Amino acid sequence: MSAKAVSELSAKEILYKYFEGTGLVNSPFAFHVKTGDDFNQIAGGYEWLTKAGKGVIKPDQLIKHCAKRGLIKIGSPEELSDWFNSHANRQVEVDESLGRLHTFIVEPFCAHQEFDEMYIAIFSTREEDTIMFYEHGGVTSPKGDIERKARFIKIPVEFDDDVMWPTDGQLKTLIGVDLPNFEVVKKFVDELYKAYKELHFTYLEIDPFVFVDNQIHILDLASKLDETANFICSDKWRSRQTPMSAPMPVDFPAPFGSDLTEEEQFIANLDAKTGASLKLTILNRKGRVWTIIDKSSFLNVLTDTVCDLGGEKELGNYGECSGHTWEKKTFEYAKTILSIMTEGEPRSDGKVLIISGSIAFRGIIQAMNTYKTKLKKHEVTVFVYCRGTNYEEGWRYFERVADQLKIPVRFYDSDTHVTAIVGAALGTHYVPSMPIEPKTTGQFLLSPERNTAGTERQPVSPAPTSTEAKPLNQTTFRGLFENDTKAIIWGEQADVIQGMLDFDYVCRRETPSVVASTCPFTEGNTHKYNFGLKEVLIPAYKSMAKACATHPEASVMVIFDGPLLIYESVLEALEFPQLKVIAIIAEGVPENRTRKLLKVAAKRGVTLIGPATVGGIKPGCFKIGYTGGEKNAFINSKLYRPGSVAYVSRSDGMSNELNNIISQNTNGVYEGIAIGGGKYTGSSYVEHIARYQADDRVKMIVLLGEVGGTEEYKIAEMLNRGEITKPLVAWCIGTCADRNTNAVRYPETAACKNALLRSVGAIVPSSFGELGNKIRDTYDNIGAKVPQLEVGEPPFPMDYAWAKKLGLTCKEETFMASICDKWSEDFVYGGAFINNIMQYDQGVASALGLLWFEKSLPAYANKFIEICLQLTADHDRDVSGAHNTIVCGRAGKNLISSLTSGSLTIGDRFGGALDGAARQFSYAMDNGWSPMEFVHKMRIQNKHIMGIGHRAESINNPDKRVEILKRFVMDKSQFTQGTPLLDFALEVEKIMNSKNPNLILNVDGAIGVIFVDILRQSKLFSPAEAQEIIDSRTLNGLLIFGRSFVFVGYYLYQSRLKQGLYHHPWADIEYVMPEQIIS
Repeated sequence: MSAKAVSELSAKEILYKYFEGTGLVNSPFAFHVKTGDDFNQIAGGYEWLTKAGKGVIKPDQLIKHCAKRGLIKIGSPEELSDWFNSHANRQVEVDESLGRLHTFIVEPFCAHQEFDEMYIAIFSTREEDTIMFYEHGGVTSPKGDIERKARFIKIPVEFDDDVMWPTDGQLKTLIGVDLPNFEVVKKFVDELYKAYKELHFTYLEIDPFVFVDNQIHILDLASKLDETANFICSDKWRSRQTPMSAPMPVDFPAPFGSDLTEEEQFIANLDAKTGASLKLTILNRKGRVWTIIDKSSFLNVLTDTVCDLGGEKELGNYGECSGHTWEKKTFEYAKTILSIMTEGEPRSDGKVLIISGSIAFRGIIQAMNTYKTKLKKHEVTVFVYCRGTNYEEGWRYFERVADQLKIPVRFYDSDTHVTAIVGAALGTHYVPSMPIEPKTTGQFLLSPERNTAGTERQPVSPAPTSTEAKPLNQTTFRGLFENDTKAIIWGEQADVIQGMLDFDYVCRRETPSVVASTCPFTEGNTHKYNFGLKEVLIPAYKSMAKACATHPEASVMVIFDGPLLIYESVLEALEFPQLKVIAIIAEGVPENRTRKLLKVAAKRGVTLIGPATVGGIKPGCFKIGYTGGEKNAFINSKLYRPGSVAYVSRSDGMSNELNNIISQNTNGVYEGIAIGGGKYTGSSYVEHIARYQADDRVKMIVLLGEVGGTEEYKIAEMLNRGEITKPLVAWCIGTCADRNTNAVRYPETAACKNALLRSVGAIVPSSFGELGNKIRDTYDNIGAKVPQLEVGEPPFPMDYAWAKKLGLTCKEETFMASICDKWSEDFVYGGAFINNIMQYDQGVASALGLLWFEKSLPAYANKFIEICLQLTADHDRDVSGAHNTIVCGRAGKNLISSLTSGSLTIGDRFGGALDGAARQFSYAMDNGWSPMEFVHKMRIQNKHIMGIGHRAESINNPDKRVEILKRFVMDKSQFTQGTPLLDFALEVEKIMNSKNPNLILNVDGAIGVIFVDILRQSKLFSPAEAQEIIDSRTLNGLLIFGRSFVFVGYYLYQSRLKQGLYHHPWADIEYVMPEQIIS
């Protein structure tokens, strides 16, 4: 749930900060004291307590009405300190929850009369906000009295905030004009409602507040914030600067009696740093059954099944690891589960770990490998339930590694019912045989053998003689999706579009369902996709308006986006009348914004699906995004042609399960919609079931509800009124919550919903495990079964990348490289993992050695390379490379163009001495020439000795860069290898500078010969490898690398100067007539 309860101190700070400066609300600096704190030390920093000498202390752990419970103390600082010390860490029972008092709020005492205490509450529903007010609130009001006697007003949701506001007449009715200080209270209620909306509260109750000394004093407060609005309100939710602390983020404490353990807090912190959903509640540290699940809805089904089979006391944890979980996050999550699971002494009956979904198996396996010794010690058996997108890849990877772990691992796919897996894990059912690994051909992945554990596939119905679709009995009825529906995809989602086109081809659609994509970050080009055996081009537009104008046939928009832009994107889409359905895949949309979208959509007759959904599917016609899974999933479930059973569920996690169950027990799915997992969904069960009731092509309906919410009650009312006449099979998951005292509590329990639905005529199984049987029995009892043409799926070429992942094909690669790989489980440089490189802190040179030479160079060689990179950045502004860079930058060229202009001057005349010196000196030494013989031969050949000579420095004024290199290399405590070629070069230098003091070994020559010594003397390279590096002019790369540093510097400096185009002084250039040149 996105609405989370806030600590009283945080909530008051949020309101105090909002009202600060208005003078309307008294805004003192309250503070927290926690178990183990020194009360007097903290209290001493707050002047109001030391001067006034009187304050109030009470627990701040989501306990309402502390005064009525006797959990409050009014007194002097000494009395407050004594009360704190006596109550800290005390166990108390609050509403049947036993918990420990550990966090307390201390605030000023406000003297007042009991009859001055007033009550106000604001809360939200789908269609409206409600404000309740009662002038007699506080401690003296009997429990429930306020709710009965309070007056209230309802404010309908409107898109325009200025319209969504209580009128003066409403406020007078709410407060009562006879109330003393009516105008002040009226202003406070008005401003409080404004704060409620702006700060994204979902519930706010103040009981009581008083008007004393011309200000409103908030005494007791309970509230909830919409956590998904954090990206909007994070600064507004921070506390003020206090005398003792800096501004703090909002505090969302655990419910009283459910203090987070160290592991739960770790996962909560991990969840806060990722866009994924990581949740963990530890139920029984000594439990036998533990889970790592990727979807909350499937988690509820699995937990329900454990409870139904009598294993609730053996369940160790309750939580999910879903969304876009990176391998590292999955590793941390799995490691946390395994650390608890394997603590203590082993059980005689061993333990069970159930892993479900298509989550990052590599992270889980990494964690299992870390704990493999303990897993063996505790005799852990692993049940892997592979399902969802790309599950085959995870299955095969897990299967390969399982043998190495030497831990019992059993694999199942979605054709094995969850009841069978959980029953086998608990030992109450036989262990189902593992499905045969999916068979493969050159064309497509064929169906695995079925192991349905209690359900069976319907025999194929007699085929009609014609493949033509029959006309609808209601010719005017048209569903949300038909076989000519066209969609526009919002977002850069190439894999989603390809999946939708694969479905289109399998359904034998004549044209793809996706006509365009749009995203403000795209370049507005065309992308290529596969449509069966041919390729199609689908345009991508920067503008949604242009996409809609160019493709007026599109009636559906599927929006993939994060919470930052989703609201604006949907609002923009609602401006185009051609769009009849908008599917919002993203989660994390603030509730206030969702309600506004619902209002606009209803006004314009647009069906919204989502937020937080996988979407929906209509077999043989259209599918939204990832619905239905990969190709093999929708082929196995026969989603390529329509059946007669329509279903609606809340969460997307069970869509594939329902597709399988329905296809195995009936003639197939007609349509399936997941309305979304948020509190406010774009469309409801009622809307979709009403559509199914009106569509003659639907013969029966399946409803999969959940614990919490009231949508199922509305369906019960429809049944009771006779508005649903078609058979309705219904089940609400989450029945485990009734028996699990640690689970999240909802007032609308799954068991109550199931009982109500059963009482009004719905067909409700005894458990989720019986759902398939109930669906089959209901379908069998339909008066006339619908004949279904089984034409089979068309030949389907498997995507090459996918086939290669599954090990089904091989191909000679066009390019080969062993330099860098970012697609493995970790970044790889020259065969070494980046984590291993970083942990030794060897600097950039270690990466350079791996990327250039595929060797892990010794530390002294890495240090030498780093010295070289610093020394070769010595490029003055008058030299050609720097000059070119400056001129290019002043011409308005970008960094890359300017850098390239400077680097292109590096060659034989500029920088080439480095490679030349390496080749010349090594050739001379390899041929056994003496230094004098080398000098003599070069003179005879009229060749310069590369790396010898300097314009400015001489033997009397040596090059300091060369001296730095020589000192480092000759210090054998650091440079622990021989340098024969450097010694040879220094002897040559002596001969040359005896003739001219400027003929000394320069920096290019020194680097070249020393690097050859490293190649030959470090014992890392064979003679052939070393010579190949020398001949390939690799060493010049050091110069290019170093010079690039300074070239970028020149470019950035010119950018700061903002000088115009460079013009060389005309007086510096003489024009020479051609005849003068000839003469």
